Order: sequence, then structure tokens, then C-alpha cells
Amino acid sequence: GIPAHAQGPNEAASGTNATQIREDLKEKLRSTRIGGVKPEVNRGVVTLSGSVDLYSSKADADNRAHHVKNVLAVRNMIEVASSSELTDVQLRDKLAEKLSYDRVGYGTTAFNSFTIGVQDGVVTLGGVAYGPMDRDSAVSLVSNYPGVKDVVDNIEVAPLSPNDDRIRMAVARAVYGFPSLNKYSIDPAKPIRIVVVNGNVTLAGVVDTQADKDTAGVRANGVAGVFKVTIDLQVAGAASPEQR
Repeated sequence: GIPAHAQGPNEAASGTNATQIREDLKEKLRSTRIGGVKPEVNRGVVTLSGSVDLYSSKADADNRAHHVKNVLAVRNMIEVASSSELTDVQLRDKLAEKLSYDRVGYGTTAFNSFTIGVQDGVVTLGGVAYGPMDRDSAVSLVSNYPGVKDVVDNIEVAPLSPNDDRIRMAVARAVYGFPSLNKYSIDPAKPIRIVVVNGNVTLAGVVDTQADKDTAGVRANGVAGVFKVTIDLQVAGAASPEQR
């Protein structure tokens, strides 16, 4: 090789860095979940290859590599080798059911409205979360589900707003407090979802009848301080499979 004194300072440093990065990576990637990951280093760029069982393990390896000193970039070529035989539609339905019960008991379930799309095992999450914890919990749940190859997080987090919180509670009382709509408050996984962003209300989810859909819209429109109500409710039997 070129003698050290003949090398440019950057070349010498990058050679030293590469050795140190390899050692640090070996330490960082020491985990049974990501034992099948093989890192390579070239001029500060780390390429991760190999295979793991869950998408969350792929994301974990990526995150660990990014936190190694002197790493400039990470190319994540890890494959998720799932033994799941689920079709995209089956996977979507399983995830929708899991998500509908996620964080039940925290009081925010009815104020989240997520959409799920699956193509070739790649899950795209959309919709609006009440807060960052609701969004993070949904992404984590999907990332740890067998059969998921990748996760695209397009979830919007509703802005912090005392006025929106007031509207959420008022709309919930107006909708769920109405006798014919009270049943939608019983199953925490199947509420009429109330999304509020800057005073604009969207009602989502699935209802039994057109009459319930119309009534929910009228009740929400009667709440003081609401700028606009968008009715995205589906009537059972005609429900879009993407909406949960």
C-alpha cells in the first residue's frame, strides 16, 4: 500500500476510521434479532446486507448503524425473510384489526383515523393521529408484525391545540350522547372516529346505516366553534377496505 506519509490526510484518516467503524458496528449490531446482518464500510458509507425475520429488526439495524461515530451514510440492503403466507389483503385486514385495538384505554382511540395500504408486503400508513405517541405506537405495531417487508409512514400528527381538544370532547358528547349513535361508543375498536385539525372536523369509520351517517354529521355540525365537517363515514357493506 501507499506509505502513510505519502497518503493525503483524508485517505489516512478514512482508513483509520473504517477500521474503527467496523469495530463499533460489530459492537452495535450484537443482538440475536439482527445477528444475520452483515455490514461493509467504504469511505464512511456503511452497507447493511443479510436477512432478518421482522421489518422492525431491519429498521433497528439501520438506526444502530446511523449512531456509529464517523458514519456518513447507511445503505440498507437487508431483506426481510418472512415465512408468512398471508396475501396483501389478508395482511392488511390483520393489521387493521390490530391497529383498531392499539392504545385502547388511553382515551385517544376515537381521535385517531388511520388508513392502511399493502402492496407486496410493503405497508403504507396514512391518516391522522391524535398525538406523536399514537403515531409511533401504530408504526411500531406494524413494524413488528410478521409478513411486513417495509413500512412507509405517511401519518399526520394533529397539532397541539386546546381549542381542538375542546371540540373533540364536544363532538364526542354530541355524537355518542345521541341515543341512536350511543352504540358506537361501546366497542373501543369500532368508534365513529373524530379527527379535529384547526377546528375542522372529519368523521371516519364504519356505521350500520345511512341514517346513522347522516345523524352523526348533523350532530357534529351543531357543535360551537367547528369551522367545517367532512363526513368520511362508510356504511357497512359499502365500506372501503383501506379505512379503519
